[in-house]
Amino acid sequence: MITGAHLLLYSKNADADRAFFRDVLGFRFVDVDGGWLIFALPPAEMGIHPGSGDFVQLHADQQLLGAVLYLMCDDLKSTTRFLRDKKVECSEPVEAAWGLSTTVPLPSGGRIGLYQPRHKTAIS
Repeated sequence: MITGAHLLLYSKNADADRAFFRDVLGFRFVDVDGGWLIFALPPAEMGIHPGSGDFVQLHADQQLLGAVLYLMCDDLKSTTRFLRDKKVECSEPVEAAWGLSTTVPLPSGGRIGLYQPRHKTAIS
């Protein structure tokens, strides 16, 4: 029986990005040993999109499908204002049929997505 999902986010500076999720976003976490934090995520859903080539990551000696992380919010404007108050500058919002989106810079230099969906969600 499947009991949950575990997302792997690869980072060039895992400690800094862990601190961001802990201190800026306020995600609950457990420390499994020596600062290795595992974060509780908000409710999640998964969309399966067609790809444009190989998008894989080697993990546990297997080629696993790649993934893109988008956090979801009810109000993108207020969420980006909350982040800006914490000195996090998101990209300019982009309007699409599926929602209003931006990207959030991480301390490592990587980015994750953030969007306000316009479609039905599986978590509501």
